[in-house]
Amino acid sequence: MSFTFTTLKTAIQDYTQNSETTFVSTLPTFIKNAEERIFKSVDLDYFRKNVTGNLSTGNKFLGMPTDYLASFSLSFTNTSGNINFLLQKDVNYIQTYTPAGDSTTGEPKYYAPFDYQNFILAPTPSASFVTELHYYYRPESITTTTTGSSWLGDNASDALLYGSLCEAYIFMKGEADLFKTYTQRYQESLVRLKNYAEGMENSDNYRSGMTRVQKT
Repeated sequence: MSFTFTTLKTAIQDYTQNSETTFVSTLPTFIKNAEERIFKSVDLDYFRKNVTGNLSTGNKFLGMPTDYLASFSLSFTNTSGNINFLLQKDVNYIQTYTPAGDSTTGEPKYYAPFDYQNFILAPTPSASFVTELHYYYRPESITTTTTGSSWLGDNASDALLYGSLCEAYIFMKGEADLFKTYTQRYQESLVRLKNYAEGMENSDNYRSGMTRVQKT
C-alpha cells in the first residue's frame, strides 16, 4: 500500500473519525511532524545526496545546500587532480588552528558548520578548488510536492500513517489505549524500516551471503 497526500489525509480522518474543521486544517502539520520523526530516526540512503561546489581563493567559507541536515563527507580536488577529504571539527578548533584568519592560506584540511548557511574551512583556500559534499538532506514533504507523492508515502506508508496518527491523537487528546496502539504500530513499522536501511540497503549477497533463518 502507498499513500499520496490526499489519500493519507483521508486515512487519518477515517482512523480518527474526525472531520472537525480545525483538525482537518492541521493535518499537514501532523504529517510533517511524522516525516520529521522518521527522518531523525532512520538512516536511509534515499536521504543522502551529493553536490559539487567551488572554493574561492582567499575565502574561508563554503555555502551549504538549502536542504542540508548533516555531513557524511566533504572533499576537494587540488591543483594536481588529487581528491582530499577534509576532517570535520567544531568552529572553535578551526579558529584556533588559523588564528590569523584569512591570511593563513593553503589546501584546506578541516571544516565545520559555521552557521545555517555556511561551512568554515582551515586553512583558507589558496586556490579555487572544486568540492564534493556528500550529505544527509531533508526531502520535500509529501504535503508540498507537486505530484502529491513522496518516497515515504510510496515505501514507508505504515510508518508515515501511524506516525501521523500519533501526532493527531496528541492534538485530539485522544483515548490513551488507542494512542498506545498507534505508538506501538509506529514503532513496529519503524523497526522494519530501520532493518531495511541498516541491513538490506547496506549489504548484498555477494559480500555478506544470504540471510538465513534457523528452522524450528
